[in-house]
Amino acid sequence: MKLEEIQDLIKFVSKSGVSEVQIEQKDFKIIIKSDKEKKTRGAAQEAIPQYMHHMPQQMMQAPQPAAAPAPAPAPAPAAEAPKAAAEDSKYVTIKSPMIGTFYRSPSPDKDAFVNVGDTVKEGKVICIIEAMKLFNEIESEVSGKIVKVLVDDSSPVEYDQPLFLVDPS
Repeated sequence: MKLEEIQDLIKFVSKSGVSEVQIEQKDFKIIIKSDKEKKTRGAAQEAIPQYMHHMPQQMMQAPQPAAAPAPAPAPAPAAEAPKAAAEDSKYVTIKSPMIGTFYRSPSPDKDAFVNVGDTVKEGKVICIIEAMKLFNEIESEVSGKIVKVLVDDSSPVEYDQPLFLVDPS
């Protein structure tokens, strides 16, 4: 099988909706799997042979998509980290009791339950977390003043993820 034939086969698999093609001849075997989740323009390049066995060396050197370079890690601000940790240590963190979607208000046309600067009492509803089509009212665990909202409205939250910082004093 020639390199052009393999490339044509890859293009066919990516365009046709076929999930897998296997060709086995006496001197080589090729399996091409298509990723149906990716509907990108470069899908033909991404549907690369998964396994080649006993292929002549010149056929195995088909062009492969270039891997994206790994982003350089951003330097952490060393001086600000201890200062921020010291400031946050005097606050109580209200954390999510469940996985779901975080909402600051009871509906899109209503005001937020709490805003920065508001005083809350223990048991006051401070947000809603939607989980499995159920809207769960989340109540404050402490009394105090809301210092910071740590999650954007309508964003997913994880179990035990910090939601609010409260100054209990």
